[in-house]
Amino acid sequence: MKFAKQLGLRSIPSWAPYYLDYRSLKQYIKTAFKELAEPLQPLESLDSFSDDEKTTISKPDSAVEFNKGDGFTQDPDSRDIAEGQEEQPQQDQHVSLTTTINDNNVGKSIRDVQESNGGVLKDAAREEKIKGIAEGFKTLLWAELEKVNARYEAKERLAAVTLERLSASWRANFTPAQLKQWRGELTVLILSLEYLLEFSQTNITGFKKIIKKFDKHFRSFHSSDSIAAQPSIVASTTQGSEQSVDGNTGHHQGTHDPTNVITLLGSSVDSDAAGPLSMFNALGIHGRSTPTIYLPRDYPEPASSLHLQEPFIRQLQSPSTNLKGDFYHDYFGGVSAQSLEFWRMVTERTFAKSEKDERLLAEARTLWRKRAPVVPEHVSSIPVSVDLKDYPVWDGLDLDCLPSGRLTRLWIVLAEDAMSTPIRVPVIVAKGVRPGPVVGLTAALHGNELNGIPLTHRLVLQEIQCQALHGIVVAVPVVNVPGYLTQQRGFSDGTDLNRLMPGKKNGSTSQVYSYNLMTRIIRHFTHLIDLHTASKGRVNSLYVRANMQNATTRHMAQLQNPQIIVHNTSPDGSLRGAAMSEYNIPAITVEIGDPSRFQKRFVKSAILGVTNILSHLKMIEDDDEVQDYDPVVCAKSYWIFTKGGGILNVLPDVNTWVRKGEVIATLHNIFGDEEHRYFAPEDGIVVGKSVDPVCQSGCRILHLGIVTDHFPEGKIDDGHM
Repeated sequence: MKFAKQLGLRSIPSWAPYYLDYRSLKQYIKTAFKELAEPLQPLESLDSFSDDEKTTISKPDSAVEFNKGDGFTQDPDSRDIAEGQEEQPQQDQHVSLTTTINDNNVGKSIRDVQESNGGVLKDAAREEKIKGIAEGFKTLLWAELEKVNARYEAKERLAAVTLERLSASWRANFTPAQLKQWRGELTVLILSLEYLLEFSQTNITGFKKIIKKFDKHFRSFHSSDSIAAQPSIVASTTQGSEQSVDGNTGHHQGTHDPTNVITLLGSSVDSDAAGPLSMFNALGIHGRSTPTIYLPRDYPEPASSLHLQEPFIRQLQSPSTNLKGDFYHDYFGGVSAQSLEFWRMVTERTFAKSEKDERLLAEARTLWRKRAPVVPEHVSSIPVSVDLKDYPVWDGLDLDCLPSGRLTRLWIVLAEDAMSTPIRVPVIVAKGVRPGPVVGLTAALHGNELNGIPLTHRLVLQEIQCQALHGIVVAVPVVNVPGYLTQQRGFSDGTDLNRLMPGKKNGSTSQVYSYNLMTRIIRHFTHLIDLHTASKGRVNSLYVRANMQNATTRHMAQLQNPQIIVHNTSPDGSLRGAAMSEYNIPAITVEIGDPSRFQKRFVKSAILGVTNILSHLKMIEDDDEVQDYDPVVCAKSYWIFTKGGGILNVLPDVNTWVRKGEVIATLHNIFGDEEHRYFAPEDGIVVGKSVDPVCQSGCRILHLGIVTDHFPEGKIDDGHM
């Protein structure tokens, strides 16, 4: 996966000029090291599709385009694009070559060619050239760090001042207009702080990846005499004494400076640890979510680590065992000391080490919840304790009549069957004690898609405390009751309810059912999360479909934190699309795995995502649980279909990457002869796929997600009918 493309899709549109210019840094690395590779030019093999996969052909890069969507939440920095146009990083264009040289053999292949041609670059000249390249990269990296850090610090200071002002300006005797203005300013502040967190984490990831890319090239061209094949760990029982280390490049003896000790917080290194320790794990490279280790201030300058007579040696101490090990020679856990120096430059910046933004966000959300007025207690006519069969039956949802600070179960009638019996859907309402948004959760709109049911139960019945809730959560565990009872996808007449919305007041049975669902339940929501799974014969990843050009739904999709996010404007007749077009309700679709089963792992992850959204809306306290996934954002997706019939075998698993031209499926006839092979039309990630071997012409093969630089304009759907 090309990170530059993900950066364009993940960036906050109005903050785009202030992100690191990943492409420029990448282009510098490729261009600078390419000169060392003449007459062969294998460097593009190092810019792999992902860290562990082969290379791919990348199309010419185009400038990242951002489109400000319409949403309920106003972008606090909508003016930044106009004011910062001149600061927009220039996008470089390049076409990478196709090559399959193994990373581990790149350096060897280059040296063999150089030797066979009489040595194009002498060792000394090459070392000087490499040092010059490293210094040039350091200069560019410093400039990008300053740009990112300046933006972060400015926003952090502004947020701190604004929060202090709002906290001091609160008055208990505010008029309704003054209260509305005060809460509006606080809402903008909270959104700005959430943006600040996303901004810092995205840039931390970007700097990590570009340093890793530099390190790949650097190690490939470094002299073979100065590279240790695998770093060793030698147990030590003394501190600061002479150590004798025997490695692949010779012996080194010396006295260790205690100031050079790097202590790992929250981790341990045993004396018998044989494998290399990754720099990114050891130094908290993943960002502020894990303990960050900062290198000593007296860390050597980059040039010193390139000399053989000054090998890189540092001690590592285990807090649990007090044992020490020596990581020696020019590479630390397979990563050069030069790259460690670059990472130190990152970790010294405020955006990489400060946690003030997280504290400010928590304080702002607390202030919001603290200053919200209490909802007057309403005495409902609904009995507090009733039998399951005696839950009240209503013709429509009336949230004002429900008691505050309580959980209410009821039925809503949407139609009648041929026996004049009401067709009613179950509804669970958690109403808080203070005002706030009304978030709706709908599950089983397709009768055999069940994973949303336990999600609604656990969230509303276990996770939410009504006495601490701001706003209302409405859960509809089963929307398509006739389909659920017959264990089928469609309605009783076989139609797909998710292609009939908003229905018709005077239409077919399924159209009337859809119309009443919209008017009696959905229209009361301020936000909608529609829960689905794959259909029969198919399997899905945990993914979200959302209009990523709409500011609110884009943020909801990111907060849901699935495996994959797909930009999708919604097909005609869908519940999500009708909610947004008919009632201006921001809505996303969450696809939770496979049909006709409960998948606890996916359900748990989806619950964490929903609580993220509730927390963002200031309805519940912040959730401190760590998310399971770092989603891949796809600018578009589509299904691939068969041309003929037979026995279908789809090869790649869901949530895995495929390359253009890779075999993705085979089709055999009933006698066992292979009739056809299907190939990936372009690079992408498998969002879902068919697992039913019985295949007719036009059956689905797999759902392919495509990562590009920007979200396309206009209507975008996956062809899912």
